Amino acid sequence: MPLDSRTQALLDELPKLGFADPMTQPIALTRAAAAAMRPPLEAARALLASVRERTIPGPGGGIRLRVYRPRVDSDRPLPVLVYFHGGGWVLGDLDGFDGLCCALTRNSECVTVSVEYRLAPEHRYPAAVEDCEAALRWVAANAKTLGGDAARLMVGGDSAGGNLATVCCLRARGRADLRIAQQILIYPVTMQAEPEFASRGVLADGFFLTRALMQWFTEHYIPDRARRREPEASPLLAESLVGLPPALVLTAEFDPLVDEGEAYARRLIAAGVPVRARRFLGTIHGFLMFHEVLDQGRIAIAEIAHAIRSYTPMGAP
Repeated sequence: MPLDSRTQALLDELPKLGFADPMTQPIALTRAAAAAMRPPLEAARALLASVRERTIPGPGGGIRLRVYRPRVDSDRPLPVLVYFHGGGWVLGDLDGFDGLCCALTRNSECVTVSVEYRLAPEHRYPAAVEDCEAALRWVAANAKTLGGDAARLMVGGDSAGGNLATVCCLRARGRADLRIAQQILIYPVTMQAEPEFASRGVLADGFFLTRALMQWFTEHYIPDRARRREPEASPLLAESLVGLPPALVLTAEFDPLVDEGEAYARRLIAAGVPVRARRFLGTIHGFLMFHEVLDQGRIAIAEIAHAIRSYTPMGAP
């Protein structure tokens, strides 16, 4: 099907809002421009119980976390979602994903912990992986203090963050000290090595994320081409996916990453991992970030919320 009318209108409007191609200017300017376009944070937080920040020790220094708590009628422990933002490992921060994390927290009735990991090119692969794993371990150890249930510890992320989420699941596999209940992968990057999937060529331009921009991100994050084949860079190349947590995998029809996201879902299924996969038609990469104007974004948030709220740990009544 073609792009739906709201997605097309959004694509037409983005240049007028100041969205510039990151490849055309210094990274610092792109980051500053993104910060200047953000709406006030208070509006999205108004319906939550609290939003607090803290810094925890990390392998390369302090890691900033932002902890969101929903308004609920009881003191029962809540599911915990550790969230890794997108941005190609080069862009993105806590503020840029504040609205999305507020929506996920409110709809899912979970504690959401958003992680500000180190970015490339200042900090190249595997710095982001190391930070995300350290944050995940800290949340697991402190879930009770956060009002969360360690038995319902989940990890999620979009795009590069989806890559980091499933890589953390690979690292945690088989370890008794870190049990992940579920992984939520939103249009994830699962392949950074050649050859590319067909969708990167067919949808190379004109749909927000471009093939050239993905290559630019990867070159900043993993300049060493040989290392791009490592499973912690390209999880689709992992020898086995057996034993990974159940997964929700969301993709978009007009996303250059659609093929690799769906290929990863198929590999999880073949490995015996319970998977719920859904392609959102008529829309683009990043559509969850535009959930206030795109129906697909609101539906996706509702689907994520259902997956989180309905999860029951094994052995629970």
